[in-house]
Amino acid sequence: MNKIYKEFIKNALTSIYRRNIHNTANRGTPGAYEASGKTSVHVLNKEAELGLMIDGYSQVGFRLNNDLTIIGPMVIFPRSVLSWNVEHMSDITEEALSLFEIIEPKVDIIVLGIGDKTINFDIYQKILPFSRKHRIPFEILPTENACATFNFLNAEGRYVAGAMIPPKHITASEDDEHLTKIRYQNIYEGE
Repeated sequence: MNKIYKEFIKNALTSIYRRNIHNTANRGTPGAYEASGKTSVHVLNKEAELGLMIDGYSQVGFRLNNDLTIIGPMVIFPRSVLSWNVEHMSDITEEALSLFEIIEPKVDIIVLGIGDKTINFDIYQKILPFSRKHRIPFEILPTENACATFNFLNAEGRYVAGAMIPPKHITASEDDEHLTKIRYQNIYEGE
């Protein structure tokens, strides 16, 4: 009898203990975080005070957040944009980068968009001496990734420069095609 009684008490206490833990967890956790309960989203490219950002790119150039379209390669800063006289990754030389050695204040980092993804890493051998000589770090990426990196660093408030070459190959999704169709439809309707 003593053994049955101990087993009954043990099961009853375990059940009560589990119920209390379960109820406490429900009462004590109002949500996934402890805040006002409101979530806000900021679209960086739509906030003018963050400066110029790259909204899109194509094989012929770039579209900026101020509705400006840049034809061909460009150098972009937080508040200005310039045309860049290079056609291909092989055209990037110390002379092509000379702009970055004369501007003041010096940029924190240069994001270099080299067009399409590549397995040719000769670009590093060309840029490394310039980077060391002028103490300017470079981030070398395919243009697709370089645009996003430039936007992110710019939104952080870094003094970043982007040197971008339009890619030769672009894969478009159905969403891209649909959004382009809507944008052109709005242009023709006068919106």
